[in-house]
Amino acid sequence: MSTATATRTADTEHPVLDVLADRWSPRAFDAETAIDEAKLASALEAARWTPSANNTQPWRFIVARRGTALHEQIHAALMGFNQVWAGNAAVLIVAVAETTDEQGTPITHAVYDLGQAVAHLSVQAHHDGLVVHQMSGFVAEQIREIADLDERFAPTTVLALGELGDAGILPEPLQQREVAPRVRRPLDETVLLSA
Repeated sequence: MSTATATRTADTEHPVLDVLADRWSPRAFDAETAIDEAKLASALEAARWTPSANNTQPWRFIVARRGTALHEQIHAALMGFNQVWAGNAAVLIVAVAETTDEQGTPITHAVYDLGQAVAHLSVQAHHDGLVVHQMSGFVAEQIREIADLDERFAPTTVLALGELGDAGILPEPLQQREVAPRVRRPLDETVLLSA
């Protein structure tokens, strides 16, 4: 593991839990170490226990381990430079929103609830020593075909999950992004109104 990418604690304006301040989204994944199945199960369990409106739980996951045909198919559905690095991840997970119920009624909060589930998954994974990087650059129709998804299910994001690797394996521009300072918009620009 690269020591240059091992510690990336956020410089927060206010105190937050260590697991939140320490969590970041690397692109350098260990291409050799298989996923720890217990840690993967815990991350998925954290997602399962996410709160949702009316307890509808409008999320599903497609889980593909490195070395499987499914992993290769999902990797092939990634766009642009995501293909350069994401194949090293021990697991690729497609986060899927259930946008309508079985009767065809829209689930208006589906993407919001899915986002919460992915956040819970990410925090649990980081707590357990794994790293996660979420990607929006993928061809959703390819994923839909791979999984034979009904129209009411929307592939929304792909997550790379695994052990942190050495940033030196990445192309130079991505190496620089791995060690660049972490920044966020100031809190006073994020809160639109506060009375």
